[in-house]
Amino acid sequence: MIVFGVADSMKAMEMSAVEKILLYDEIEIMRYEIKNPVKGDIRVHYLNKTQEADPKYFKDQETGIDLEIVACEPLGDWLCVNYQNFGAKIELITDKTQEGFQFVKGFGGIGAMLRYKIDIDEIADAYDENIGGEDFDADEDFI
Repeated sequence: MIVFGVADSMKAMEMSAVEKILLYDEIEIMRYEIKNPVKGDIRVHYLNKTQEADPKYFKDQETGIDLEIVACEPLGDWLCVNYQNFGAKIELITDKTQEGFQFVKGFGGIGAMLRYKIDIDEIADAYDENIGGEDFDADEDFI
């Protein structure tokens, strides 16, 4: 009963299914709250450095309108402040050990132990498939 990667871990957190979140202490993912000024809806994106440079995350695909950035902060900082709101505990992981290095390289530096079983297919449908980056391949990047 575990999940790993940004998309699965954050969706499990939103479902309050996470008992403990494991987080690389220097994770380089930014958490963006982006608002559509026309529709008024707010979406949350978790972007790496490559994705931040891609304008598709900051424009409405249908209308081409620039989206408004409501909040932007490192995912690690946001989690360290907000993890208790989801009833979870947090464990920071370093890459200075063999196990920590493998966790960072193999699982993207974030994972969670679950309170109860959740349907991974529901999680995958709720998030963008490219959340780990366009060059990320789970089969190839797994150590």
